[in-house]
Amino acid sequence: MGGTLFFTRAVLNHAHYKKRFEALGFRDVTVSSLEKDAQYSQIRELKPELIMMSARFYHSCTPFLMGELHEKFPKPKMAAVVLGEYPDDIAMYFILNGINSYITSFDGVDQFYKGLDEVAKGRKWVSPGVEKRIELRREKPDPAGRITDRHLEVMRLICSGFKDNEIGDVLALSKRTIARHKTTIFTSLNVRNPIELVRAALTLEIIRLEELYFYPRGLTVNPLPEENILGRSNE
Repeated sequence: MGGTLFFTRAVLNHAHYKKRFEALGFRDVTVSSLEKDAQYSQIRELKPELIMMSARFYHSCTPFLMGELHEKFPKPKMAAVVLGEYPDDIAMYFILNGINSYITSFDGVDQFYKGLDEVAKGRKWVSPGVEKRIELRREKPDPAGRITDRHLEVMRLICSGFKDNEIGDVLALSKRTIARHKTTIFTSLNVRNPIELVRAALTLEIIRLEELYFYPRGLTVNPLPEENILGRSNE
């Protein structure tokens, strides 16, 4: 019981990461590539004192998923770690979503190992670049919201290419309500447009192909038909 649990997709490097982390002072390291529900079972079994995850594990959605882990398991300290590039504007959501630490190799070798050393000693470490991105905002960004069943319905329709008025028609929602749901979805999953949302939804396995709709009522495609005086389409 206790120790460190590190989640990474680099399956072939598990033994290497265990050896390196333990050499850096992390205690009883377990390296895992399990996802979602299997992660929960492993955390319940091991009861780690520290949970670390590769920031790229779920790409832009890793801050959201780690935030969910933090809500479900508030006792362990948590840290996101990344070797290589990861946008600071996404990384700041690790901290906003309640994760203790964010360590990136982009800060340089000395800062990277200093961050690892601080986390190994049970202390907090936040990349200076991420701290700066938060401080630059006039208002502190909101943390991720909870993705509800209604949000999932809206997501499926967005990923199917439905426009806002078509989503409102299917779900009997106002434009204002749809806009509010979209803001929560896009902000929580750190996506900027429907194309990125499709990628996020597939990464998180929120949506399966058979769940998507492709034909909203009144579907028309370009070029649109020209209407004559009698309201009939010209052939």
